[in-house]
Amino acid sequence: MATEEMKCDCNIIHHDVVELVQKTIPKDETLYDLAELFKVFGDSTRIKILSALAINEMCVCDISCLFNMTKSSISHQLRILKQAKLVKYRKSGKSVYYSLADEHVNLIFKQGLDHINE
Repeated sequence: MATEEMKCDCNIIHHDVVELVQKTIPKDETLYDLAELFKVFGDSTRIKILSALAINEMCVCDISCLFNMTKSSISHQLRILKQAKLVKYRKSGKSVYYSLADEHVNLIFKQGLDHINE
């Protein structure tokens, strides 16, 4: 059974729609930054870390134990997440605890889960 391709056969430009979108769509620089943010979510290890931090703040040792990974590899991923402003940290004595940066990160994560679980 052949699948029919979806295509637009119209030759009319809907100027009102194009104008509305041009006025409303974010600037290219903003969309570039958003694409870079979503790239950070494109790694399963980082997603696992965000999943864990959505439940509770954790130190590198705990995260590495949880996922059976080296502290070095967890630290590397946390550095990327920190640069993307997705996680924050606090020091307590000699320990450093990581958590999600804010409620927006938790919301992005939860909405992604909701979307794939539909």
